[in-house]
Amino acid sequence: MGFSSDWLALREPADGAARDAALLARAVEAAGPEPVILDLGCGTGSTTRAMADQLPKATQWRLLDGDKTLLNRARHALGAGPDFILQDLSDVGALPLDDVTLVTASALLDLVSEDWVKALAERLDVPFYAALSYDGAMEWAPQSPNDRDVEAFFNQHQRSDKGLGRALGPDAGPKAAAIFEAAGFDVTVAQSPWELGPDMAALQSLLNDGIAAAAAEAGLPDAPKWADIRRKTADQGRTRVGHIDLLALPHTWFQKTS
Repeated sequence: MGFSSDWLALREPADGAARDAALLARAVEAAGPEPVILDLGCGTGSTTRAMADQLPKATQWRLLDGDKTLLNRARHALGAGPDFILQDLSDVGALPLDDVTLVTASALLDLVSEDWVKALAERLDVPFYAALSYDGAMEWAPQSPNDRDVEAFFNQHQRSDKGLGRALGPDAGPKAAAIFEAAGFDVTVAQSPWELGPDMAALQSLLNDGIAAAAAEAGLPDAPKWADIRRKTADQGRTRVGHIDLLALPHTWFQKTS
């Protein structure tokens, strides 16, 4: 489960535009007046940047990732303020939750297993904000006859093991919501789709190449041809990728704030 810093940098503006603003504001409120936030799979720190303008300046961040290179990029970009934690995400029991008031994650839940989310929900007694989980729906303009096949095979690939068990893939949003509700959380979800136009041609090209590679790996022989077509029209085409944002508030949180 690894991503290049170039890919993360390219997608960050699209992520920022896609996040549901109302749910983000509620997550900021849920963090409390003296936030201590643990960001899981922090990458280069995009969640920190997405929330920074709405949080108190004294907010304490704990940025956790299993990729040393990405964590170093985050340290270079954000300076000495946050705590940078190099740690495998597989052991939910080892997450540094002492004094944490909010746990966050971006583009993570679709990569982890159902058991992993269950373990997290059982462990947490603080709010959890998870943004940008892929929901399985994609649209391209102009359309291609292979679009639906590519989507189906890509979604199949997304459900394969990404290092933390069989991934939830496009089922992440509803599955995670159900798991946290069963664990005693009040859950709100919101749509946060990418809407990529010609001004994001570079992101579209890299995205579609990755989609095609995954679809081919899942068994679609025409995926490379589809990628060639998409590459030629990236500076004129549009791509919509569905995502879901989720905010889970434990019932104990309502008791503390009432």
